[in-house]
Amino acid sequence: MKRFRWYYLCLPLLLPISTGCDFIEHTYVSLQSKVEGHEVEHEEESHEEHAHKVVVTAAVAKDVTSTQSYVCQIHSCRHIEIRALEMGYLEEISVREGQAVQQGDSLFRIVPSLFQARLDADIAEAQLAQIEFNNAKKLYDQKVVSEQEVALAQAKLSKAQAQVNLAQAELNFTNIRAPFHGIIDRLHHQQGSLVSEGDVLTTLSDNSMMWVYFNVPEARYLQYGLKVGELNPAMEIELVLADHSKFGQPGKIGAIEADFNNETGNIAFRADFPNPNGLLRHGQTGNILIHQQLPNSVVIPQRATFEILAKRYVYVIGEDGIIQQREVTIKAEQDDIFVIDQGLNAGERIVLEGVRQVRAGEHVDFEYREPGEVLNNLKNRAE
Repeated sequence: MKRFRWYYLCLPLLLPISTGCDFIEHTYVSLQSKVEGHEVEHEEESHEEHAHKVVVTAAVAKDVTSTQSYVCQIHSCRHIEIRALEMGYLEEISVREGQAVQQGDSLFRIVPSLFQARLDADIAEAQLAQIEFNNAKKLYDQKVVSEQEVALAQAKLSKAQAQVNLAQAELNFTNIRAPFHGIIDRLHHQQGSLVSEGDVLTTLSDNSMMWVYFNVPEARYLQYGLKVGELNPAMEIELVLADHSKFGQPGKIGAIEADFNNETGNIAFRADFPNPNGLLRHGQTGNILIHQQLPNSVVIPQRATFEILAKRYVYVIGEDGIIQQREVTIKAEQDDIFVIDQGLNAGERIVLEGVRQVRAGEHVDFEYREPGEVLNNLKNRAE
């Protein structure tokens, strides 16, 4: 039994040398066949990839409406604080919060007792001065007193009359009236409150015309070339409110600040909007939309461009089919297209699909698509 086991253990050592060589050769041939097959398959895939056709279109010139959005703040054309001009108790409040008032309407009345007494005393002083002046003039006519006595009496009378006017003005200050038509804001004091000189009683807003302020970058400011107070037929200004609805009245540029902000590079614009229905109120926010007409502009799809170090490029195909890389500058941007400022002319062919598969200097086969068809079916943004 032991001999039998030893025989089988030693049997591989007793195989002929030719049999081992045949086994090795067969294994080598199998491996080589597999490697060669893999290389052939890889070459076929590379050939297919190289033969892949890219899609090409052309830049086209067309009329474009460029829209820019700016965050804005809405203000009344006149918005003032109504303050107490004199100290006293608030005797009467003639308005309610949110009420519309007309110019000259009485708003508040402060207890006038003190000021009325002061006015009465000054009127009495003025009457006394008038009597003294009359007596002095009569004595001067009789040549009893000199001309200087008359002049002194005249000066005293003028001073007394000035005091009367001052007391009358102070008394009038106790009855506070609306300086213009507008809407009353929150009441800061209630009837019977003791108010001091300068205390804010409420605010008054004239909302017939609204001033909408927004900041514009320097480049856009130069591009717009706007003139204050003039309607530009090639430009439309709209106001979008907080609920994303558009305000029903068109706007125009009412003012442009004199200085740029050195920190932000922006300049403040003011757009004026009529507010006939009173929908807009002081302190609202929204967005200004400026629609600018750009006639005969060069337009390309966004996805035909690619970006390197914050610069935009396209692949241009020459008449010989050779690809060239070219930098372009963007004048305006919409959802799916770029309006080209420099770097590309209308009619030049550019790579639309397969931008990542080609290289500058290569010769490629391509499929051409008409620009109109491409622009009508744009869905995706640039790669």
